[in-house]
Amino acid sequence: MEHSSIQVTNGITNGVSADLPSHASSKHSFEKDNVQCSSLSSDLDSANQQSMVSDGESTNSCAFPELNRMTRLFEGDAVHDLIRRKFLSGLGSLGKHATVVAIHRNTYSDVIGKARTQSFQILTKAVEIKCGGNANVKYAWYGDSRDEICNIMKNGFGSQISNNSGLYGCGIYLSPDDSPLESLMNLKADNDGVRHMLLCRVILGKPEVIHPGSNQSQPSSGEFDSGIDTLSSPKKYIIWSNHMNTHILPEYVVSFRAPCCLKGFFRDREFPRVPTSPWMPFPALFSALSKFLPPHAADLLANCYKDHREKKISRQELIQRVRQIAGDRLLIEVIKSFRNKQVKSTLIASNAVNMKHEESSNSQVG
Repeated sequence: MEHSSIQVTNGITNGVSADLPSHASSKHSFEKDNVQCSSLSSDLDSANQQSMVSDGESTNSCAFPELNRMTRLFEGDAVHDLIRRKFLSGLGSLGKHATVVAIHRNTYSDVIGKARTQSFQILTKAVEIKCGGNANVKYAWYGDSRDEICNIMKNGFGSQISNNSGLYGCGIYLSPDDSPLESLMNLKADNDGVRHMLLCRVILGKPEVIHPGSNQSQPSSGEFDSGIDTLSSPKKYIIWSNHMNTHILPEYVVSFRAPCCLKGFFRDREFPRVPTSPWMPFPALFSALSKFLPPHAADLLANCYKDHREKKISRQELIQRVRQIAGDRLLIEVIKSFRNKQVKSTLIASNAVNMKHEESSNSQVG
């Protein structure tokens, strides 16, 4: 029987819960209480007023020499320190072991850059009017390789749509400012082991819930502007292809080195992973996950496994899709539970053998 290779490591088990929020119907809108701007937005506005480097002091960075609009922020700068704290705290216990190497700000100081920021501000105002006073502007993370991030900074989003799995439709997937961990899977390291993430301002407007397996590529109606994976504590913002260069404004690049316990989250595998728990058969894994996932997500997992059995997708692609559909936190909890049951079963079996052996020895002595 084929087994999954999704492993539990000590570095990612803290604070894990198998309880998932229930999914409502496929079309939803936020109540006003749930669409207030992120606190990071106001914090950054305040920090920018204290920033030691002005936009007019743009300097070429050693990390991005080809981007002359990038300004490096240094430790002690209010904006640098705020973003660094937000990023590391979003990694949870793993943040204690990650190292932020550099933070750069896109100054948008050239003619095109200034036009883009002005357009973003005008569009924000328009969406605000459309949505009754709240454009629902958030800060969000987007992860990719260094080359792709440079391309985004130069030319905007485009080919990145084909880089995601399409599980939530055709769009750009970002994660909330307090959940950078959700965007780590697409990262590739430089030759020196450094990875990069974009911190963007995003106009969500009025979002609708998009379920895994959706083929959606635009708002379902003029009422909606973007997508989210769930109403309760969303982990994915979906910006449709027709909005990707109007509703997303990349502002900062965070460059960091990851601890060894984060290696499993990344698309590239520099070192082979040493199993730290028993492998779990795919059917057993899907059966356990179906107790927590909504029916459509469980059906999607079954279809993915069927495609793998029919050799339409590779084993690695199957694992990638399972992680994106179920989420790493739920997978960790399910595999931990499986491991504990395996250990318990082994102990029971071992005790039974020992008791039988003792009974046999006693009967022979008698």
